[in-house]
Amino acid sequence: LHLARENERYLSELPDWAGCFKETRIVEFIFLLSEKWHLDQSAKYHAVELLERFMIKQVEQICKSSRQNVKSRERGRGSSWSSLKDQIHDTFVLRLVSCVQLASKLSLHYNTVNSDTALKFLQSLKYSYTKQDLLESELAVLNTLHFQVNVSTPLAYVELLLEVLGHNGCLLPAKPVHQMCVQLLDFSCLTRDAIYDTLLKIAIENSTPSALQVAKFLTVKEDCMLLAVGIISTSVFILNPEHWEQVVEHLNCITGITSQSILEFSYAVLKHVIGSTTP
Repeated sequence: LHLARENERYLSELPDWAGCFKETRIVEFIFLLSEKWHLDQSAKYHAVELLERFMIKQVEQICKSSRQNVKSRERGRGSSWSSLKDQIHDTFVLRLVSCVQLASKLSLHYNTVNSDTALKFLQSLKYSYTKQDLLESELAVLNTLHFQVNVSTPLAYVELLLEVLGHNGCLLPAKPVHQMCVQLLDFSCLTRDAIYDTLLKIAIENSTPSALQVAKFLTVKEDCMLLAVGIISTSVFILNPEHWEQVVEHLNCITGITSQSILEFSYAVLKHVIGSTTP
């Protein structure tokens, strides 16, 4: 119930730029960096969420500052937006590393990323940052997010729903299903736009959605509960198809998400897993 309320609250306050910093290259960078530093699964998803939320707030702050500068100096808009782009570009990798560092510290896993490790990595990319820069970057992320960094991740939704399914009597092989869910969640995050593009076309029954339909679909793309039930449904369909209908029914009762919506999400994921263009 707590996760459901948190999900609903986030969707009701969704910023216009939600998802902009979850594109494939960024998520892949975080996943590979987390693997390089031997972080657990929860840490990498946490880092993705921290970076997304931080970057959106930073962009909003910079835009607000730019508008004020334009108004006070009566300057053209071009120079302000150019400056905005430079500010984001110049510190992006540093902020990304800081988000991974923070996620590692917030994880219950024993492994954390210290300043020496982070600095060595940045230097390997030819950046000339210092330990002081790293510290200030972490503080910048924390301050921008008002220290509200203990955010839920899609993996948390998946794992909790698996716990509830087990409690409700769905006798599924816990370890294989969990492993499959993690693999499919990784895949879904790395092919996010393609999967949701397919889902949107299914929902509107049209292969050419309008700009308004795409904009309204943003809440669906950011719905962690829908993502979680879709991932579990798809995992069960792959591993234990004989239990699939029972699991979908249970997920519907637990979350209120319709069986049709769960089916459509599973189809969209499987379509891209298989790489087939046929139904």
